[in-house]
Amino acid sequence: MATPHNKAEKGHIAETVLMPGDPLRAKFIADTYLENVVKFNDVRNMLGYTGLYKGTRVSAMGSGMGIPSIAIYTEELCKFHDVKKIIRVGSCGAFQDYLKVFDIVIAMSACTDSAFNDRRFQGATYAPTADFQLVRKAYEAAVNKGIEPYVGTILATDLFYGIEGEDIPWKLWAKYGVLAVEMESAALYTIAARYGIQALTLLTVSDSLVSKQETTPEERERSFHAMMEIALDII
Repeated sequence: MATPHNKAEKGHIAETVLMPGDPLRAKFIADTYLENVVKFNDVRNMLGYTGLYKGTRVSAMGSGMGIPSIAIYTEELCKFHDVKKIIRVGSCGAFQDYLKVFDIVIAMSACTDSAFNDRRFQGATYAPTADFQLVRKAYEAAVNKGIEPYVGTILATDLFYGIEGEDIPWKLWAKYGVLAVEMESAALYTIAARYGIQALTLLTVSDSLVSKQETTPEERERSFHAMMEIALDII
């Protein structure tokens, strides 16, 4: 079913969707890894593609940045297109000193400073959590590639830039063991739970709030191959 955000019709989207934030990264996944690719969406330049990976039908679609954006697309994928599995592949900023750029993080759960779930649960606290089977498979797939991923909780924040020049209070989150920060997974895990589908976030560390080290866009493009291949290996 077409919506104001996605022109795909029933059957155009596979049951498994890889979802980077950047729609051009969805195109990169399709161009690099998929065969017999068909583009199903370009509304608002939020590109979406469906193709075959080792004979398995899979889609790749951008989510945009932030909880409101990913909430729209994931809700529609679940409600109108019968998607059963969504794997977010994105970047994050490290909160812990042992996390280095290009490390892989598997987000087991997602804290948030967003009001997204406050409104949904009328002020009660909900704990957005990944699907365990996907967490386990992603960890095993990474280890099989010679990669030791970090598994734990992350922060999905509404604030990329701080308020009045102040950073988000990352040191407080770090004290409680939060590994890293991104902007989407709390919504993804919540909506996945609502519709009874599997969801997981895989992240590549692109910068560190501890060491202040940052990667260039070109370095991120090259380094994300490992994360994408782990995601594809578990579909």
